[in-house]
Amino acid sequence: MPPTLLAIQHVSWEGPHRILDACAGLEVKTVRPLEGERLPRPTEVAGAVIMGGPMNVGEVERHSGLAAEREWLTKAHQLQMPILGICLGAQLLARALGAAVRPGEGPEIGFAPVRVHDPGDPVLGVLAPETSALHWHGDVFDLPDGAQPLASSERTAHQAFRHGNAWGVLFHPEVDRELVDRWLAEPTMAEEAKAALGEDAPTTLRRQATEAEPQLIARSTPGFEAFAGLLG
Repeated sequence: MPPTLLAIQHVSWEGPHRILDACAGLEVKTVRPLEGERLPRPTEVAGAVIMGGPMNVGEVERHSGLAAEREWLTKAHQLQMPILGICLGAQLLARALGAAVRPGEGPEIGFAPVRVHDPGDPVLGVLAPETSALHWHGDVFDLPDGAQPLASSERTAHQAFRHGNAWGVLFHPEVDRELVDRWLAEPTMAEEAKAALGEDAPTTLRRQATEAEPQLIARSTPGFEAFAGLLG
């Protein structure tokens, strides 16, 4: 049997998307813990991808599954499991590793440059020294103790980190035009974009996604493949 990749999904419109294109040789198990689905024991999977969502890491009374998820991430990291957390997934990973997660100065939404500080990193190094990527978050995290800072943006000091075999990535390297269209079809996402960027936000984001897509796909795919390769 091929190794199993656990994909943790918090809302229907934010799945792993292009990350899974690099995982064709793996068995993928999708779990939605906020809908009451049980997380497998960490020893039952070879790696994990944790995706985004509009909630924050502290909303455990409203979303009780978040507490179990943070505990699961702590145990998985102790086993040196390959982990890739995107956006909320990165925030959950940071909190699981003991770092603070808090509101940023305001929503960071839209395509903007990300500076990648380690060109030798197997997952994000392919994006060095800089690439345009989609940001869609309100919360930010401190760097966990012992973590290596990997990326930053003009507005956010810590856009990505690595801690052993775990990567936390606040921006969205998995995005393409198709995924942006899917997000904007969700009314709450479209309204959030308009509140941050103005009424023309959907048109602007679709244009930016179309322009960024060729380079972002070409440059991020090797990193996703490298992550999948860690699962054996």
